[in-house]
Amino acid sequence: MNTVRSYKDLIVWQKSIDLVVLVYAATKQFPSDERFGLSSQMQRASVSIAANIAEGHGRGTRSDYAHFLDMANGSVAEVETILTIARKLSHCSSEQCSTIEKQLSEIGKMLGVLRAKLRPRA
Repeated sequence: MNTVRSYKDLIVWQKSIDLVVLVYAATKQFPSDERFGLSSQMQRASVSIAANIAEGHGRGTRSDYAHFLDMANGSVAEVETILTIARKLSHCSSEQCSTIEKQLSEIGKMLGVLRAKLRPRA
């Protein structure tokens, strides 16, 4: 079994960094008038997923960690919502949108598993 010494060892954090790269590539294709709108919001929300995983891991308690994982999961929903809008506005290709959606789904599931492991034991 692999020991997690750092948040960087977490596959969910690694996948969230990959997501940021995908989001930046997709938003680069958005119209220039979206630079400070959907594009910026989607980029910040995707960064927030990785940042909250890292910050939560660095906290001293399980409850703090769980709280930050909940915030990361909220950011997953935010990116999904912005992606839905971008798709409806034809700002990203179907392929790009699908790739990001798959990554978001996987990250969301992984966050759920990690979050469940932090629940207090009865």
